[in-house]
Amino acid sequence: MEKRQKKFLTVAPFECAWRDDLRFREAGRGCVAFDAFAHNDVTIVFREQAGSQHYHYKRDNSPHYTVIIGSHRNKRLHIEVDGKTVVDVAGVDLYCSSTFQSYWISIFDGLISIGKGRYPFQNLVFQWLDSNPNCSVQYVGLSSWDRHVGYRNVNVLPLTQNHISLWKHVDCGEYEGVDDGKEELEENLEDYENWGLEKFLENWELSDVFFIVGTEQRAVPAHKVILAASGFHDFSSSDEDVIHLQDVSYSVLHALLEYVYTGHTMIPESHLSSLKALSLRFEVMTLVKRCEETIERFKLNKKLFNSGKNVEISYQSSWLPCNTVFPYRLPIDVKRLNHFRSTGEYSDVDIYIEGHGFVARSHKIILGLWSYPFTKMFTNGMSESASSKACFKDVCFEAFSTMLDFMYGGEVYKEDSVLVDTLLLQLLLLADQFGVTLLHQECCKTLLEHLSEDSVCPVLQVVSSVPSCKLIEETCERKFSMHFDYCTTACFDFVMLEEATFGNILQHPDLTVTCEERVLNAILIYCSQSKELNAWDRVDEKLLNSTPELIFGERLNSLDLFLSFVRFPLLPYEVLKLLERSNLRRHITTFRRLVKEAISFLEVGLTGPDKDLNVRFQHRRSSFRELQFICDGDSNGLLYFAGTSYGEHQWVNPVLSKRVSITASSPVSRYTDPKVLVSRTYQGTSFAGPRVEDGRNTAWWMVDIGPDHQLMCNYYTLRQDGSRAFVRCWNFQGSLDGKNWLNLRVHENDETICKPGQFASWPIIGPNALLPFRFFRVVLTEPTTDVTNPWSFCTCFLELYGYFR
Repeated sequence: MEKRQKKFLTVAPFECAWRDDLRFREAGRGCVAFDAFAHNDVTIVFREQAGSQHYHYKRDNSPHYTVIIGSHRNKRLHIEVDGKTVVDVAGVDLYCSSTFQSYWISIFDGLISIGKGRYPFQNLVFQWLDSNPNCSVQYVGLSSWDRHVGYRNVNVLPLTQNHISLWKHVDCGEYEGVDDGKEELEENLEDYENWGLEKFLENWELSDVFFIVGTEQRAVPAHKVILAASGFHDFSSSDEDVIHLQDVSYSVLHALLEYVYTGHTMIPESHLSSLKALSLRFEVMTLVKRCEETIERFKLNKKLFNSGKNVEISYQSSWLPCNTVFPYRLPIDVKRLNHFRSTGEYSDVDIYIEGHGFVARSHKIILGLWSYPFTKMFTNGMSESASSKACFKDVCFEAFSTMLDFMYGGEVYKEDSVLVDTLLLQLLLLADQFGVTLLHQECCKTLLEHLSEDSVCPVLQVVSSVPSCKLIEETCERKFSMHFDYCTTACFDFVMLEEATFGNILQHPDLTVTCEERVLNAILIYCSQSKELNAWDRVDEKLLNSTPELIFGERLNSLDLFLSFVRFPLLPYEVLKLLERSNLRRHITTFRRLVKEAISFLEVGLTGPDKDLNVRFQHRRSSFRELQFICDGDSNGLLYFAGTSYGEHQWVNPVLSKRVSITASSPVSRYTDPKVLVSRTYQGTSFAGPRVEDGRNTAWWMVDIGPDHQLMCNYYTLRQDGSRAFVRCWNFQGSLDGKNWLNLRVHENDETICKPGQFASWPIIGPNALLPFRFFRVVLTEPTTDVTNPWSFCTCFLELYGYFR
């Protein structure tokens, strides 16, 4: 009962509870899981330092994150960064309750994830990514607003991919009283998280040297390469593996070794001088410096001098350049360690890879401190335990070499962009195979940072088979679904995805398509695994002389399932009538039923409860609106549509109504007027003046359609002003951020525009026409035909077409 009472906490209005144990182990990365009951405003604060009882986030001027569940009288989810609102949404499934409900909130380098349930990474409800992340938040505060909030079972958990995998596979039942199994699991997780060099402190496993210490001649094991990399004198001058320290007490040697193996130690003040002397003897200079500082502090404070109290000494990596600091906050010099690796000093294992031969001379203790499987390999009686050779099969040489680099330096060097495209996935699998947690974490982080529409399929093919990569898999599925047209058109690789993965994409709530026919075509391509059958009418033609069994093979059953994910009622009525007469309808029962159902819905409607419950009869949440090019200067384009407030009222210049923003390469002037480009009147003189970028002359006009809008552009129009400065070489580009540009169409020696006041329009073809962008620009790459002002981009009208959302 006492234990359960301690787990229960009530926070009064406008107060905040801070506990010593509510702290992330790694700044900027951690997860807090808790139960809470309240009428509104369950408030969790993340700060760099702990606050006071009367702390409140509204009065906090220091960097912090605040997450409020049940804000605005239990109607909204609210997130603040440094006191500024960044998220304020309704309709997410996160509310307070008068009974205890379980929640979890994780922070990973600015990615804030919020979910329901006792265990993290299950039942994810909401995510938000901070573009300027605060990677220093570490303390967790439990707060409230104007009513009491009750908390219990509050736990701060480490945030690594291995933990994500473990938590995701734990039974997610509701909380009912004390749960001993949960506490046991937490202990196991903590053991795994703490795996590192600390486990080898005074451990005979993998040791190759030992001390005989004190008059009692106590034997204390150690590891040569660890000691040498921390500053100990050169062991190679002697073949002996025993160091005699008869004049040193065990407690002093233990403090020295504890500092080397863990980065911190505790020692009585009276032993400080002895520890300093031993550190100086073995040249562990970082510890010498810490001892000197502590001794000086005691001398200045007479009350502490000769008090006999224990002193805590910790390694401070800020003394050293960042490229010499070893992970786990250990006083190991990376340069010295890599020197031993290159020379083979103190090495006790030669690594071989099948098909490549000898790879490197290494140290079992270094491999073991990173990897529990490696430690077991070298200590549990396997052939590698007694041998100085370790041979690996079915391992990528480049990935294994990169993993060794990481183990000896703690960093993944990503200078070569090829690493992201080819080697990173191999490295991720290797890190997962050998349980190298931090490397696995770095690989996952890099994959998420560099994930693009072009890489999402190769990544999905790999991570879908790795349970510890569930977060990446879900991110990839969402990205694929949001760029469905591009991912199923630009490359044929998507047909190699697992059927469960492709099914998840088809059912994803964020699935975004320009028309429902693309979903049908993608399913037929996937199930037929044929590039040629890239549209339903081609499959229909093939069925004249074949059968579904021959065309779809083993994926015929999947076809029946996937067809139910097509929202046939969203197809044009004319297309449905064609499908009604198709061979697909005659040969495939499911196809016939769904087409008949859709036609019936469009002709007579559908009554009863099924209409609202069946998603096939609902528009997709993220569908685009088609803005189709008809002719030069028409009123069907995006910029005209923005001028009507997207169809809400009569046209007003969208620059004046601030629906869009247009900028030029030269300052605004009488003849460089952004609102002219979207006006409906002809302007005799309108140009963007020259400027120098990256050492080259250029000129450009740029359109920003707004932070909440995107366009898949498939056509654009320009109109020449009254001058004869005709453009011949220019690029039409798109961008998501206004900084990184992708060419949508490249014009070289294009003589289309040859008269003053002339309209000209061009289509955007290829997969890039299926990518949505916020920013667009036309940029001059070579001089115009005007000799006087060759770098002025003269145009008085611009319009964009395509699929808009």
